[in-house]
Amino acid sequence: MIDILNLAVPYFGLIFIGYACGRAKGLPEQGLAWMNFFLLYVSLPALLFGITAKTPFAELNNPPFLIATTLGTMCAFVLAMFAGRLIGRLSIREATLAGLSGAYGNIGYMGPGLALATLGAKAAAPVALIFCFDNILLFSLAPMLIAISDGRGQRLWPTIVAVIKQIVFHPLIVAAYCGTIVAAFHLHPPVAIDNTLEFLQDAAAPVALFALGVTVALRPFSRVPWEVPGLILVKLALHPLIVFGLLVLLGPFAPEWSATAILMASLPPALNVFVIARQYEAWIEPASAAVLLGTFVSVVTLTSVMWLLKTGQIMLP
Repeated sequence: MIDILNLAVPYFGLIFIGYACGRAKGLPEQGLAWMNFFLLYVSLPALLFGITAKTPFAELNNPPFLIATTLGTMCAFVLAMFAGRLIGRLSIREATLAGLSGAYGNIGYMGPGLALATLGAKAAAPVALIFCFDNILLFSLAPMLIAISDGRGQRLWPTIVAVIKQIVFHPLIVAAYCGTIVAAFHLHPPVAIDNTLEFLQDAAAPVALFALGVTVALRPFSRVPWEVPGLILVKLALHPLIVFGLLVLLGPFAPEWSATAILMASLPPALNVFVIARQYEAWIEPASAAVLLGTFVSVVTLTSVMWLLKTGQIMLP
């Protein structure tokens, strides 16, 4: 267990250091702009590019695994959306954002670093696939459902076009398919470029986790809405269980792939849930509560999943 704590504590420690700094100093939120730009457009793309570029192309072609993980995320989204409707009596617009909080894990800030540290280099390919396809799914579902819920059908087609552009040109998605091209053609960047990418990759996880803590600290909420605990239950418990069941149904898979899928499904709600809620001006305070409380609860749940995976207590499909 001490080995698992040695892996988990630095990750959660950086989040809580960022949170403590954000609460203590109270610096303006605008100060995070360049840090977030560095993460989204520089260091995290470099990390994802490095993961995919160094993965044998044949390993990236695994349709059953993609179906299991993406369908698992879809099921979690639908469950969380209905939970929001039933418990919180949310509108379709609000329930869509609640669905994101139950399905969209922190696969960008926490996922790659934690999976590679816990499971080793063989987790690289499944991490890249889960990241790309979960983002494509959720970046597509949320805007289209919200457009439909507005009741103005003429807005649907422009929304679909905007969603496609958002997916195709998203810096992390661009990094993933550029890395896939490099892997497919066995290209090798010059040493100087490769070393630069290594520097950026090393910066991704610590900067992302610290920024996550600060950003959450700057999102106070006065109460916990009734639906939030149920949504956290979906994200931290039901989502990994659903993925496990689909892996059993569609497997077998390599143990590292199954373990990566379960670990990624166990991550707490992503900060992007709050960002998207603010973008659509709906369900903002509950989104903040879901991210903050989900991150706190995952200290126990995610660490437990890591221990179960590392010690072989879970019979991987």
